[in-house]
Amino acid sequence: MKLYLSVDMEGVTGLPDYTYVDFREHNYERARKIMTDEANYVIEAAFKHGCTDILVNDSHSKMNNLLIDQLHPDAQLITGDVKPLSMVQGLDSTYAGAMFIGYHSRAGQPGVMSHSMIHAVRNFYINDKPIGEMGFNAYVAGYFGVPVLLVSGDDYAALEAIELIPNVTTAVVKESISRSAVKSLTPKKAGELLTDKVAEALEKRNQVEPLLPPDKPVLEIEFANYGHAEWANLMPRTEIIPGTTVVRYEAEDIVEAYKAMLVMIELALCTKFS
Repeated sequence: MKLYLSVDMEGVTGLPDYTYVDFREHNYERARKIMTDEANYVIEAAFKHGCTDILVNDSHSKMNNLLIDQLHPDAQLITGDVKPLSMVQGLDSTYAGAMFIGYHSRAGQPGVMSHSMIHAVRNFYINDKPIGEMGFNAYVAGYFGVPVLLVSGDDYAALEAIELIPNVTTAVVKESISRSAVKSLTPKKAGELLTDKVAEALEKRNQVEPLLPPDKPVLEIEFANYGHAEWANLMPRTEIIPGTTVVRYEAEDIVEAYKAMLVMIELALCTKFS
């Protein structure tokens, strides 16, 4: 059984603020170790419960955070940027399931370091339904027929997952006090929880259906200011909805919508004096 892991950083145990997830900050190297250990708990448990092939995709920022020399030796790692499918690079229909580790809630919602890809984004919408990174990635997984079996992160990430994916298993490794403060399990206790939750998720995997995306989805991205929207509108086949900072794109499928999103947010980052 093949298993796919997308590992983000903001939802990892004990990480409360940007000083842990920004490579320029003093807590970053500590956080990389905690992140790698957390991935290893999941990998080890998955191997013990029937998985034979595990692919790990580093899904945070420049996507080169996981310490490969300390990663479980029997897993494979996708690391680095640029990747055509970003947080779900390498996922395809050969996988029995996916797990999203270290995830966070979407922009504008409570939760530790909540956001959607970049801070210039207020909302993503697919056919008027607001989604965050978790939802977008789950839709891409669903496009390939792959169910999301487990989501780990803070309590608000878990609530978002439960609302999004019926019968998903969640592992709450920390509780949000504010967007930059948490009440957290220790890494050891979080590892024990993840070990149990991986077993639970794999045991009930047949109860979770892939999150099927709509055909020919309409992507809308609401940006923080008009400058972001102007830059994103340089993407062909986009339009700015008049009187808003929302950029609209009609896609052939969810993979095209995802790639369009990646291009538009990169363009939006060109905005100065934001």
